[in-house]
Amino acid sequence: MDVRVKRLADLILDYSIEVKQGQTVVLSTTSGAEELARELAAGCAARGAWMLTLLRVEDGQYLFFKNARDNLLDAISPVELKIFETVDALVSIMCTSNSRELSRVDPQKIARHGKGRAPIYEIFDRREKEGSFRWTIAPYPVSAMASDAEMSLTEYADFTFKACGCNENDPTAFWRAVHAEQEKTVQRFNGSSQLHITGPETDLRMSVKDRTWVNCSGKYNMPDGEVFTSPVEDSAEGHIYFDYPAFYRGVEVKGVRLTLKAGRVIEATAEKGEDYLLKLLDTDANSRFLGEIAIGTNFNITNPTKSILFDEKIGGSMHMAVGRSIPETGGRNISALHWDLIKDMRNGGRWQLDGQTVYENGKFKL
Repeated sequence: MDVRVKRLADLILDYSIEVKQGQTVVLSTTSGAEELARELAAGCAARGAWMLTLLRVEDGQYLFFKNARDNLLDAISPVELKIFETVDALVSIMCTSNSRELSRVDPQKIARHGKGRAPIYEIFDRREKEGSFRWTIAPYPVSAMASDAEMSLTEYADFTFKACGCNENDPTAFWRAVHAEQEKTVQRFNGSSQLHITGPETDLRMSVKDRTWVNCSGKYNMPDGEVFTSPVEDSAEGHIYFDYPAFYRGVEVKGVRLTLKAGRVIEATAEKGEDYLLKLLDTDANSRFLGEIAIGTNFNITNPTKSILFDEKIGGSMHMAVGRSIPETGGRNISALHWDLIKDMRNGGRWQLDGQTVYENGKFKL
């Protein structure tokens, strides 16, 4: 066994979700990640915790949308609700054999199902605030993901484990150091009011007054590396161009250009996937408002891989999400959509907070 798999399992259990004796952890995985699942099962047992495994089968999502009746699209299983009202932690392993599984599914069906799952998001948000529930998403490298990233499987595995800090003898110490460094940025950003973003085809202003900036250092995503907040909902004015490809449910949208007024996207175009972009923006009444603005800080990730778990963390990038806000920031936008769009900031990009340059050409200026 690759020692980095055990390091990743230990990192998830001890650092990301901080599992304790007597707790129950739900593991959502595919058969392709069996090696990591086995290490997580052994690790939970050794720590005195139960693990309940939910297996995602190949084409399971496609077959659901192909066959689901209205009651399944518009609601959520009461058993699933009960699970997430009571378990202590959720670990989701991102390991797909086909990232394009939903490419031909009607996006309106996907949006409808997203609305039906709103009670799950409410449970997650409430229990997180109470401190009674933890969750994290982590990858396991397989050939399909390597193909999407245009790498060999060996190269992609090396990339994945390095991005997660698992090339280090002590990955937990690595992420604690990341946290300490990013905390300097968060402390500088907190208390600011006006954010002005400029760059190629970009001139966008928004308010971040009274919003909290969050230090993302491996607790909810692995790999991690970003600082983010949710802007004041009705404040964004201007336009922005996203040069990195964006994916949602396996569908690629590229070359997105957005114009915003009073916080709302009023114009949207894309060089590829424009119809899909427009359907997603019309998911619900609030999906055209911004839910997040962030800077990626993981310089072990340098290029897009067609996986948002990695791409939104690219060192020297920024991303902006349309749709649902993150409650811990003070954001209030409620939507079934939360879709991150990514922009390279290394070639002329700039952030100014209250008139002072804090981020330029992909580097902080603090």
